[in-house]
Amino acid sequence: MRLLHTSDWHLGRAFHRVNMLGAQAGFIGHLVTTVRERGVDAVVVSGDVYDRAVPPLAAVELFDDALHRLADLGVPTVMISGNHDSARRLGVGAGLIGRAGIHLRTDASACGTPVALRDDFGDVAFYGLPYLEPALVKDEFGVEKPGHEAVLAAAMDRVRADLASRGRGTRSVVLAHAFVTGGEASDSERDITVGGVAAVPAGVFDGVDYAALGHLHGCQTITERVRYSGSPLPYSFSEADHRKSMWLVDLDADGAVTAERVDCPVPRSLARIRGTLEELLADPGLARHEEAWVEATLTDAVRPADPMARLAERFPHTLSLAFAPERAPEDPDVSYAQRLADRSDQEIAEDFVAHVRGAGPDEHEQGVLRDAFDAVRADETVREVAR
Repeated sequence: MRLLHTSDWHLGRAFHRVNMLGAQAGFIGHLVTTVRERGVDAVVVSGDVYDRAVPPLAAVELFDDALHRLADLGVPTVMISGNHDSARRLGVGAGLIGRAGIHLRTDASACGTPVALRDDFGDVAFYGLPYLEPALVKDEFGVEKPGHEAVLAAAMDRVRADLASRGRGTRSVVLAHAFVTGGEASDSERDITVGGVAAVPAGVFDGVDYAALGHLHGCQTITERVRYSGSPLPYSFSEADHRKSMWLVDLDADGAVTAERVDCPVPRSLARIRGTLEELLADPGLARHEEAWVEATLTDAVRPADPMARLAERFPHTLSLAFAPERAPEDPDVSYAQRLADRSDQEIAEDFVAHVRGAGPDEHEQGVLRDAFDAVRADETVREVAR
């Protein structure tokens, strides 16, 4: 069976101030063409279909168009909700849509009930594990202390139990939206840290033939059977070096996996450039970036006049401008943002405690801070979905 694995469409999202809806529509067209021309038997979409719980109308219309075009191909599609989606909204009409071969899996309680497809070698069971927010699904899975590994392991126990009840030789595919250990994050993914931990071990997916992952925006191979497709389009400058693609996966009669990357059309390349303003305007080596979307970081000791306008004369698609005068870390003029770079909310809070009290938090206090951050994030998730 040949699968096309994609994820993290983020329909409705902009890239800085650039509307990406046209590029997203172009990707949908490319997806449909790939399915038709490469003999795809099933499409899997591993979450974050939309960029937010209540997407703009134009994004909903594009999703509707994608559903119709996929259904017209007569190729089954299995799709799960991600942490950016509202599972309940995305799952509206799932029963009816399923009759057209588009299988939406957004209910955590149904993770052990697969979509069963067949090929010349027998059955392939597709298990959809929507994004499992630990605080919201802990009762469903009977875990005492909510965490990503605990709820995902409980969900996979249901998958393996169902798979064991099926005919010998049944192959299996799991769709999941999670941060798996070994994956490389970018700046455009929403933080899902719970209890100070965001990642789960790849071993949680042991026992299935292929795990089609979503959440991380870079295409990557965790193991031969556990892969991220990444987002089809860039959504932050941290993705400047990404090759945007989908996985074309073949499952043979014994469940062995072979995979090929299929490139996605990207509307414009990304470039991150750094130096003084005069250096950036004069450097001939930067000519290749003149038509790219540009993030420029100026290192001038004194902020120059009209830097964006001057940069735009050479790099008309400059979208982001930052200032980082080259100073020693202990220099009092180093910016607050620079001092906080790459530090988690937990670390910043612990530093604040140390600053005002003269000593950092003890182990118990660190736990109180973690619980507080987890509670706020879970509450924000509930309120976003309820809007």
